[in-house]
Amino acid sequence: MYAITLADIAIAMIPVMVTLVVIFYWSTNTRQALVALGRMLLQLLLIGYALEFIFHADSAWIILGVLSVMLVAASWIALGALPVRRSTLLACSLAAIAVGGIFNLILITQGVLHADPWYQPSVIIPLAGMIFSNSMNSVSLAGERLYSELDHHQDYARARGTAFQAAMIPMTNSLLAVGLVSLPGMMTGQILAGTSPLIAARYQIVVMCMIFSSAGISAAMFLWMAGLQRFREGKSEKQESCG
Repeated sequence: MYAITLADIAIAMIPVMVTLVVIFYWSTNTRQALVALGRMLLQLLLIGYALEFIFHADSAWIILGVLSVMLVAASWIALGALPVRRSTLLACSLAAIAVGGIFNLILITQGVLHADPWYQPSVIIPLAGMIFSNSMNSVSLAGERLYSELDHHQDYARARGTAFQAAMIPMTNSLLAVGLVSLPGMMTGQILAGTSPLIAARYQIVVMCMIFSSAGISAAMFLWMAGLQRFREGKSEKQESCG
């Protein structure tokens, strides 16, 4: 596969500069766009060096540590759009993403890809990133919609169903569009690397199943646990009022 140089990156930035000029003249968010681009460049360069170290360390403990950080970060970020304190639902978010994400990660890496050793960094880290990020987004969408429905005085069962449906819309759209509207990142990367399109398509099928199920299980788990917490809080308030 062709090794992209810094000069190649500079060429790729030409249309980016054009877009920034348009933003400068038509919008007031130039600073936000510049910050986002700067963070993207810095974060990807830093993660490149970090992954070089992780891949060569060959340590199961380092991989477990990285997965733990990814899991906690995803659980915390998922609650950013909710109208409650993050600490209130952090345990629910963490458990939901862990159940939906880790189940899929183990199943795919061991049952499908047969990673050897089980902590093979080049397999575990990229797949965990895809799984946790999609679970994070589904939990965030589910939580935001749940509280929105409850604010409109919907009963919890109906609000939960609406929230779950909303959380799954992006994943459902992805399933409908893949192969027709878009070639996803993993499939495109493998084809660019010289892999047969037939093999690349099989990998992408596995990935789409993985992220769909992890998003669904995580959203369902979060809504279920949030409901239990809401029930316990309501019961506690009733007991205090009776007392």
